[in-house]
Amino acid sequence: MSINIFREYDIRGIFNKELDESNVKKIGYYFALEVIKNIPEAKYICLGYDARTHSITLKKWLTSGLKKAGLQVLDIGLVATPVNYFSNYVDNNGRKVTASIMITGSHNPPEYNGFKITLDKSPFFGEQIYALGEKVIQNNIEIQDDEETIFIDTKREYINYLVEQFQHLNLKDKKFIFDCGNGVAGTVLRDILDKLNINHHIIYEEPDGTFPNHHPDPSISSNLKDIREHLNSGKYALGFAYDGDADRIAVLSQKYNFKGDVLAMFFSRFIKDPVVIGEVKCSQIMYDTINNYGKAIMYKTGHSNLKVKIKETNASFAAEVSGHLFFNDKYFGYDDAIYATLRALELLSNNFDYDTEYEKLPQLYSTDEINIDTTEEKKFILIDELKIKLANPPIGFPKIKEIITVDGVRVVFENGWGLIRASNTTPKLVTRFEAVDEDTALKYQSELVDLLNS
Repeated sequence: MSINIFREYDIRGIFNKELDESNVKKIGYYFALEVIKNIPEAKYICLGYDARTHSITLKKWLTSGLKKAGLQVLDIGLVATPVNYFSNYVDNNGRKVTASIMITGSHNPPEYNGFKITLDKSPFFGEQIYALGEKVIQNNIEIQDDEETIFIDTKREYINYLVEQFQHLNLKDKKFIFDCGNGVAGTVLRDILDKLNINHHIIYEEPDGTFPNHHPDPSISSNLKDIREHLNSGKYALGFAYDGDADRIAVLSQKYNFKGDVLAMFFSRFIKDPVVIGEVKCSQIMYDTINNYGKAIMYKTGHSNLKVKIKETNASFAAEVSGHLFFNDKYFGYDDAIYATLRALELLSNNFDYDTEYEKLPQLYSTDEINIDTTEEKKFILIDELKIKLANPPIGFPKIKEIITVDGVRVVFENGWGLIRASNTTPKLVTRFEAVDEDTALKYQSELVDLLNS
């Protein structure tokens, strides 16, 4: 078993190789001990799982470990990750949940799976996950099968809650297209749309962990081909696509794909005195625009990082370019693509014109996220070496106005910026560049990557 499955934001590995029966049982056992240590009165933990073919098996193994340590397991079944988070905020028939685990491989290939964990309504991540990993690797403990759980219908409570919150939507003359990507968005989406009388067409709705139609990652353009074809028919006002566990979203019109930083500008305009947290990959336009009427904070990439920063600052909203959107006004501050869908529809219901408002924004050229392969051992070392080189750049290197090191290296030049950071979930460096035009962005990209390669 590799320590590398214990990652910054969650635990993720290949089923029956890294996530085998012994290891998963131990993960459950040692996490439950951590829950009881932090919250001595803890009795219950909530488990949900995604559509992957091995998720139910992992649930059984995890349950055995959790119960050996003394917790009772509330099983909410096949659900979207936001439903699992939601269980921390509701009554659960009088059973107070102090922690939750969502069994999901998110947008990884089908052979992967993993765990997104919360403790006392906060992400269990970073040093907490690394310490858990050390205990799992260093200890051998026999854990017998004990798979009995208590089923609770949190999904129904979640559906009813969202329907109640959005009764006011008035979209009778519009139709929308939704792509669930055979992930778990399809477990709740139709019920909500039907109850709100929203005219819809849903593709790839049936959860299927083999993902037979396309990979469930809406941040990759090729995965949006089918929904774009529907939008090009002209019959739909907007389109929505989801990742495998429905905590990320893509929002599209016939003309544009509105990334997370653009949506942050749209949503924040309708929040009083907004405080908005963005990651280091967000456009400078987002920060400048929001600072005109509120406050924008640049912070680390990663859903766990942003949730913690929201609590620390009591921010109204946070966003990642990839489509993690966190509403903390009128909601609970976690990333929920289904809730974000309804907030996006709410703008349209209030006569917000997405294309027109997007075209009013300053137009810069941005590259897509570009990954550079490396190793887990080298990726952070390379970033440290790049920082040293940037302190004394070579002759002819573009003029540097500022270097931001909140997460990797974001180099601000005279007419744009470039970012190189180490991925916290894969053995890669992640890059993005933005400038006043394509030639300038590509020049910054070339210069910064050449410096890295040197």
